[in-house]
Amino acid sequence: MSEQRFVQISKGFFVDPAYRAGLEKLKLTSLDAVFSFGAGKTLTKENLASHRNRLRFELDSPPATLFLKRYDAPPVLTQLANWLSRRRRVSFGFLEFEQANNLSAAAIAVPRSVACGEQWGLLFEKRSFVITEKIPDAESLERRLPHFFDAAASPENLRLRRDFIRRLARFVRKFHDAGFRHRDLYLAHIFYGDSGQFHLIDLARVFQPALLAERFRVKDIAQVYYSAPATRFSKTDRLRFYLAYKKSGELARKDRLFIKRVTRRARRMAAHDTRHGRSAPFAR
Repeated sequence: MSEQRFVQISKGFFVDPAYRAGLEKLKLTSLDAVFSFGAGKTLTKENLASHRNRLRFELDSPPATLFLKRYDAPPVLTQLANWLSRRRRVSFGFLEFEQANNLSAAAIAVPRSVACGEQWGLLFEKRSFVITEKIPDAESLERRLPHFFDAAASPENLRLRRDFIRRLARFVRKFHDAGFRHRDLYLAHIFYGDSGQFHLIDLARVFQPALLAERFRVKDIAQVYYSAPATRFSKTDRLRFYLAYKKSGELARKDRLFIKRVTRRARRMAAHDTRHGRSAPFAR
């Protein structure tokens, strides 16, 4: 993927030149304009922190659907925790923009970044944002799986399902092999499109841990396992995913221990959701 070139058009505001004219038409040329902008659809999400806001809007030039994430006065303790995990001081908006670039450099598909910006106080972040483009002709695996998962279990459809599961496993393995951990790796955050390519979204928590990398690897795989619906993925499918992920046709003792940690974590997640009146996808 070719490297994007960004230009600064106002203090703390950076944009891909290809989108500059379209954003200027909407008067999105400064941080003040970004944080007062409301000409779009507000996207709600359960448990979304009060300092975060998400908006979807349309651009005329070039024609595109864009997503705006705004971080307004993040709590100091939240910022400190973020700096600790990153081992440096960084704003939330710039971090997501930066991680998208890092993942692109590792040949892991992510949404295209359009603009980002940040404003600092004496020490702490006041506000920041990132704008990304909707992945063309793609949806999350939570919302839609390929047609052969719903079609009759013919030999051809079974072959397509197994190939899809193997490719999904290799995509996750490639992400982990590059040293990254997502910490929110549910099927809602893995997109799949008509091109046959997987994409990762919601990169705010992506990082490269110096410590406890294995713990976060377990967490990521448990989230994939948990969010894969039982109506579409059998126990054999889940094992097939893991064998493709580990690049081996056999299970060693360490693999069985890893799987046990994954399923134990998924059960804890299910118990938590049950207490809050939600059912666990993998148990349906």
